[in-house]
Amino acid sequence: MNNKLKQLAVALPFALLSTTAAADWSTTITAASDYTFNGVSQTGNDPAIQGSLDYAFDSGVYAGVWASNVDFGDDTDFELDAYVGKYVQLDEQFSVDYGIAYYTYQGNNSDGNYAEAYTKFGYASEYGQTELNFWYSWDYFGYDTGHVISMIAHTYELAPNHALRASFDISNSLDGDKFQWDQAKGDKSYYHYRLAYQTSYEGFGIEVAAENTSLDYDYADERIVLAISRTFNL
Repeated sequence: MNNKLKQLAVALPFALLSTTAAADWSTTITAASDYTFNGVSQTGNDPAIQGSLDYAFDSGVYAGVWASNVDFGDDTDFELDAYVGKYVQLDEQFSVDYGIAYYTYQGNNSDGNYAEAYTKFGYASEYGQTELNFWYSWDYFGYDTGHVISMIAHTYELAPNHALRASFDISNSLDGDKFQWDQAKGDKSYYHYRLAYQTSYEGFGIEVAAENTSLDYDYADERIVLAISRTFNL
Protein backbone atom coordinates (compact mmCIF):
# COMPACT_ATOMS: atom_id res chain seq x y z
CA MET A 1 0.00 0.00 0.00
CA ASN A 2 1.08 3.55 -0.60
CA ASN A 3 0.21 7.24 -0.85
CA LYS A 4 -3.46 8.04 -0.92
CA LEU A 5 -4.04 11.58 -1.87
CA LYS A 6 -2.58 10.59 -5.19
CA GLN A 7 -5.92 8.96 -5.73
CA LEU A 8 -8.41 10.14 -3.19
CA ALA A 9 -10.62 9.71 -6.20
CA VAL A 10 -9.84 8.82 -9.78
CA ALA A 11 -9.12 12.22 -11.33
CA LEU A 12 -11.50 13.38 -14.01
CA PRO A 13 -9.76 13.96 -17.35
CA PHE A 14 -7.75 17.17 -17.41
CA ALA A 15 -8.55 17.90 -13.76
CA LEU A 16 -4.79 17.75 -13.22
CA LEU A 17 -4.57 21.20 -14.74
CA SER A 18 -6.34 22.65 -11.71
CA THR A 19 -7.32 21.33 -8.29
CA THR A 20 -9.87 24.07 -7.67
CA ALA A 21 -13.56 23.51 -8.27
CA ALA A 22 -15.93 25.73 -10.21
CA ALA A 23 -18.53 25.53 -7.45
CA ASP A 24 -18.10 25.75 -3.67
CA TRP A 25 -19.52 22.29 -2.94
CA SER A 26 -19.05 19.26 -5.18
CA THR A 27 -19.28 15.50 -4.97
CA THR A 28 -17.69 12.84 -7.15
CA ILE A 29 -18.90 9.25 -7.52
CA THR A 30 -16.54 6.68 -9.04
CA ALA A 31 -16.99 3.07 -10.12
CA ALA A 32 -13.70 1.27 -10.72
CA SER A 33 -12.76 -2.27 -11.76
CA ASP A 34 -10.14 -2.21 -8.97
CA TYR A 35 -9.01 0.21 -6.27
CA THR A 36 -5.26 0.32 -6.72
CA PHE A 37 -3.08 2.27 -4.35
CA ASN A 38 0.20 3.00 -6.12
CA GLY A 39 -0.22 -0.23 -8.03
CA VAL A 40 -1.35 -2.34 -5.07
CA SER A 41 -4.98 -3.49 -4.99
CA GLN A 42 -6.91 -2.41 -1.92
CA THR A 43 -9.93 -4.54 -2.82
CA GLY A 44 -8.39 -7.97 -3.44
CA ASN A 45 -8.45 -7.32 -7.21
CA ASP A 46 -12.20 -6.70 -7.03
CA PRO A 47 -14.25 -3.62 -8.07
CA ALA A 48 -14.76 -0.54 -5.92
CA ILE A 49 -17.40 2.13 -5.44
CA GLN A 50 -15.97 5.43 -4.21
CA GLY A 51 -17.32 8.86 -3.34
CA SER A 52 -16.08 12.26 -2.20
CA LEU A 53 -17.58 15.45 -0.82
CA ASP A 54 -15.49 18.60 -1.31
CA TYR A 55 -15.63 22.29 -0.54
CA ALA A 56 -13.41 24.84 -2.31
CA PHE A 57 -12.85 28.44 -1.22
CA ASP A 58 -12.06 31.28 -3.62
CA SER A 59 -8.66 31.56 -1.92
CA GLY A 60 -7.65 28.10 -3.17
CA VAL A 61 -8.18 26.43 0.20
CA TYR A 62 -10.16 23.19 -0.03
CA ALA A 63 -11.34 20.42 2.27
CA GLY A 64 -13.14 17.16 1.80
CA VAL A 65 -13.82 13.57 2.71
CA TRP A 66 -13.48 10.45 0.56
CA ALA A 67 -14.66 6.86 1.01
CA SER A 68 -14.24 3.47 -0.65
CA ASN A 69 -14.81 -0.19 0.01
CA VAL A 70 -11.60 -2.14 0.73
CA ASP A 71 -10.65 -5.77 1.29
CA PHE A 72 -7.37 -6.57 3.05
CA GLY A 73 -8.34 -10.13 3.91
CA ASP A 74 -9.26 -9.18 7.48
CA ASP A 75 -12.24 -7.43 9.11
CA THR A 76 -11.50 -4.07 7.47
CA ASP A 77 -14.05 -3.37 4.74
CA PHE A 78 -14.38 0.42 4.51
CA GLU A 79 -11.95 3.33 4.15
CA LEU A 80 -12.85 6.89 5.14
CA ASP A 81 -10.37 9.74 4.59
CA ALA A 82 -10.37 13.47 5.30
CA TYR A 83 -8.11 16.15 3.87
CA VAL A 84 -7.49 19.88 3.81
CA GLY A 85 -5.11 21.79 1.57
CA LYS A 86 -4.47 24.80 -0.60
CA TYR A 87 -3.91 25.18 -4.33
CA VAL A 88 -1.87 28.19 -5.48
CA GLN A 89 -1.42 29.27 -9.10
CA LEU A 90 1.96 30.98 -8.90
CA ASP A 91 1.91 32.29 -12.49
CA GLU A 92 0.68 31.12 -15.90
CA GLN A 93 2.92 28.05 -15.78
CA PHE A 94 3.74 27.11 -12.18
CA SER A 95 1.41 25.92 -9.43
CA VAL A 96 1.69 24.27 -6.02
CA ASP A 97 -0.81 22.20 -4.05
CA TYR A 98 -0.08 21.32 -0.42
CA GLY A 99 -1.98 19.96 2.54
CA ILE A 100 -2.53 17.10 4.95
CA ALA A 101 -4.74 14.03 4.87
CA TYR A 102 -5.87 11.51 7.47
CA TYR A 103 -6.73 7.95 6.42
CA THR A 104 -8.95 5.68 8.50
CA TYR A 105 -9.96 2.05 8.04
CA GLN A 106 -13.29 0.98 9.42
CA GLY A 107 -13.99 -2.42 10.94
CA ASN A 108 -12.61 -4.43 13.83
CA ASN A 109 -9.05 -3.47 12.86
CA SER A 110 -8.34 0.27 12.96
CA ASP A 111 -4.63 0.10 13.82
CA GLY A 112 -3.68 1.27 10.33
CA ASN A 113 -5.03 4.83 10.63
CA TYR A 114 -2.42 7.48 9.85
CA ALA A 115 -1.80 11.06 8.71
CA GLU A 116 0.18 12.21 5.68
CA ALA A 117 1.45 15.58 4.45
CA TYR A 118 1.78 16.27 0.73
CA THR A 119 3.17 18.83 -1.70
CA LYS A 120 2.52 18.79 -5.45
CA PHE A 121 4.28 21.02 -7.94
CA GLY A 122 2.82 21.65 -11.39
CA TYR A 123 4.27 23.08 -14.59
CA ALA A 124 2.07 23.80 -17.63
CA SER A 125 3.55 24.18 -21.11
CA GLU A 126 2.60 23.66 -24.73
CA TYR A 127 3.59 20.00 -24.22
CA GLY A 128 1.13 19.41 -21.40
CA GLN A 129 1.13 19.35 -17.59
CA THR A 130 4.17 18.10 -15.66
CA GLU A 131 3.95 17.17 -11.97
CA LEU A 132 6.51 16.59 -9.24
CA ASN A 133 4.71 15.27 -6.16
CA PHE A 134 5.77 14.23 -2.66
CA TRP A 135 4.00 12.59 0.29
CA TYR A 136 5.38 12.06 3.80
CA SER A 137 3.94 10.14 6.76
CA TRP A 138 5.59 9.93 10.18
CA ASP A 139 3.41 6.99 11.32
CA TYR A 140 2.84 5.02 8.14
CA PHE A 141 -0.13 2.65 8.56
CA GLY A 142 0.39 2.83 12.33
CA TYR A 143 3.92 1.36 12.18
CA ASP A 144 5.50 4.39 13.90
CA THR A 145 7.89 4.82 11.00
CA GLY A 146 8.51 7.51 8.42
CA HIS A 147 7.53 6.87 4.81
CA VAL A 148 8.11 8.96 1.67
CA ILE A 149 6.56 8.69 -1.79
CA SER A 150 8.05 10.62 -4.71
CA MET A 151 6.31 10.88 -8.08
CA ILE A 152 6.95 12.40 -11.47
CA ALA A 153 4.08 12.54 -13.95
CA HIS A 154 3.12 14.14 -17.23
CA THR A 155 -0.24 14.61 -18.95
CA TYR A 156 -0.33 15.22 -22.70
CA GLU A 157 -3.46 16.22 -24.61
CA LEU A 158 -3.65 14.07 -27.73
CA ALA A 159 -6.71 15.92 -29.03
CA PRO A 160 -9.57 17.87 -27.45
CA ASN A 161 -11.05 15.65 -24.70
CA HIS A 162 -8.38 12.95 -25.11
CA ALA A 163 -5.23 12.76 -22.97
CA LEU A 164 -2.48 10.40 -21.85
CA ARG A 165 -1.00 10.57 -18.36
CA ALA A 166 2.23 8.74 -17.57
CA SER A 167 3.56 8.52 -14.01
CA PHE A 168 6.40 6.90 -12.10
CA ASP A 169 6.66 6.83 -8.31
CA ILE A 170 8.90 5.32 -5.65
CA SER A 171 7.70 4.38 -2.16
CA ASN A 172 10.40 4.28 0.49
CA SER A 173 10.25 3.24 4.15
CA LEU A 174 12.58 5.29 6.33
CA ASP A 175 12.84 2.56 8.97
CA GLY A 176 13.27 -0.92 7.51
CA ASP A 177 13.40 -2.48 10.96
CA LYS A 178 9.72 -1.61 11.46
CA PHE A 179 8.29 -1.71 7.95
CA GLN A 180 9.43 -3.51 4.80
CA TRP A 181 7.64 -4.01 1.50
CA ASP A 182 9.18 -7.44 0.97
CA GLN A 183 10.34 -9.00 4.23
CA ALA A 184 11.86 -12.02 2.49
CA LYS A 185 14.13 -9.78 0.42
CA GLY A 186 14.46 -7.01 2.98
CA ASP A 187 13.22 -4.40 0.49
CA LYS A 188 12.40 -1.03 2.05
CA SER A 189 11.15 0.46 -1.22
CA TYR A 190 9.41 -0.36 -4.48
CA TYR A 191 8.47 1.46 -7.67
CA HIS A 192 5.24 1.81 -9.56
CA TYR A 193 4.58 2.97 -13.10
CA ARG A 194 1.29 3.77 -14.80
CA LEU A 195 -0.02 4.88 -18.19
CA ALA A 196 -3.61 6.14 -18.37
CA TYR A 197 -5.90 7.24 -21.18
CA GLN A 198 -8.41 9.88 -20.03
CA THR A 199 -11.50 11.22 -21.72
CA SER A 200 -15.09 12.22 -20.93
CA TYR A 201 -18.50 11.50 -22.41
CA GLU A 202 -21.87 13.02 -21.55
CA GLY A 203 -20.50 14.40 -18.29
CA PHE A 204 -18.77 11.18 -17.23
CA GLY A 205 -15.01 10.98 -16.76
CA ILE A 206 -13.48 7.80 -18.20
CA GLU A 207 -10.00 6.47 -17.46
CA VAL A 208 -8.33 3.26 -18.64
CA ALA A 209 -4.95 2.67 -17.00
CA ALA A 210 -2.22 0.05 -17.36
CA GLU A 211 0.06 -0.25 -14.35
CA ASN A 212 2.64 -2.47 -12.68
CA THR A 213 5.02 -2.48 -9.72
CA SER A 214 8.36 -4.03 -8.78
CA LEU A 215 6.62 -6.02 -6.02
CA ASP A 216 6.29 -9.75 -6.55
CA TYR A 217 2.81 -10.72 -5.41
CA ASP A 218 -0.63 -11.12 -6.95
CA TYR A 219 -2.16 -7.89 -5.65
CA ALA A 220 0.63 -5.75 -7.14
CA ASP A 221 1.26 -7.29 -10.55
CA GLU A 222 0.46 -5.88 -13.99
CA ARG A 223 -3.19 -4.94 -14.56
CA ILE A 224 -5.66 -2.83 -16.50
CA VAL A 225 -8.00 -0.66 -14.43
CA LEU A 226 -11.16 0.99 -15.76
CA ALA A 227 -12.77 3.83 -13.82
CA ILE A 228 -15.87 5.89 -14.60
CA SER A 229 -16.56 9.04 -12.57
CA ARG A 230 -19.22 11.73 -12.38
CA THR A 231 -18.84 15.04 -10.54
CA PHE A 232 -21.85 17.05 -9.38
CA ASN A 233 -21.73 20.69 -8.30
CA LEU A 234 -23.99 21.15 -5.26
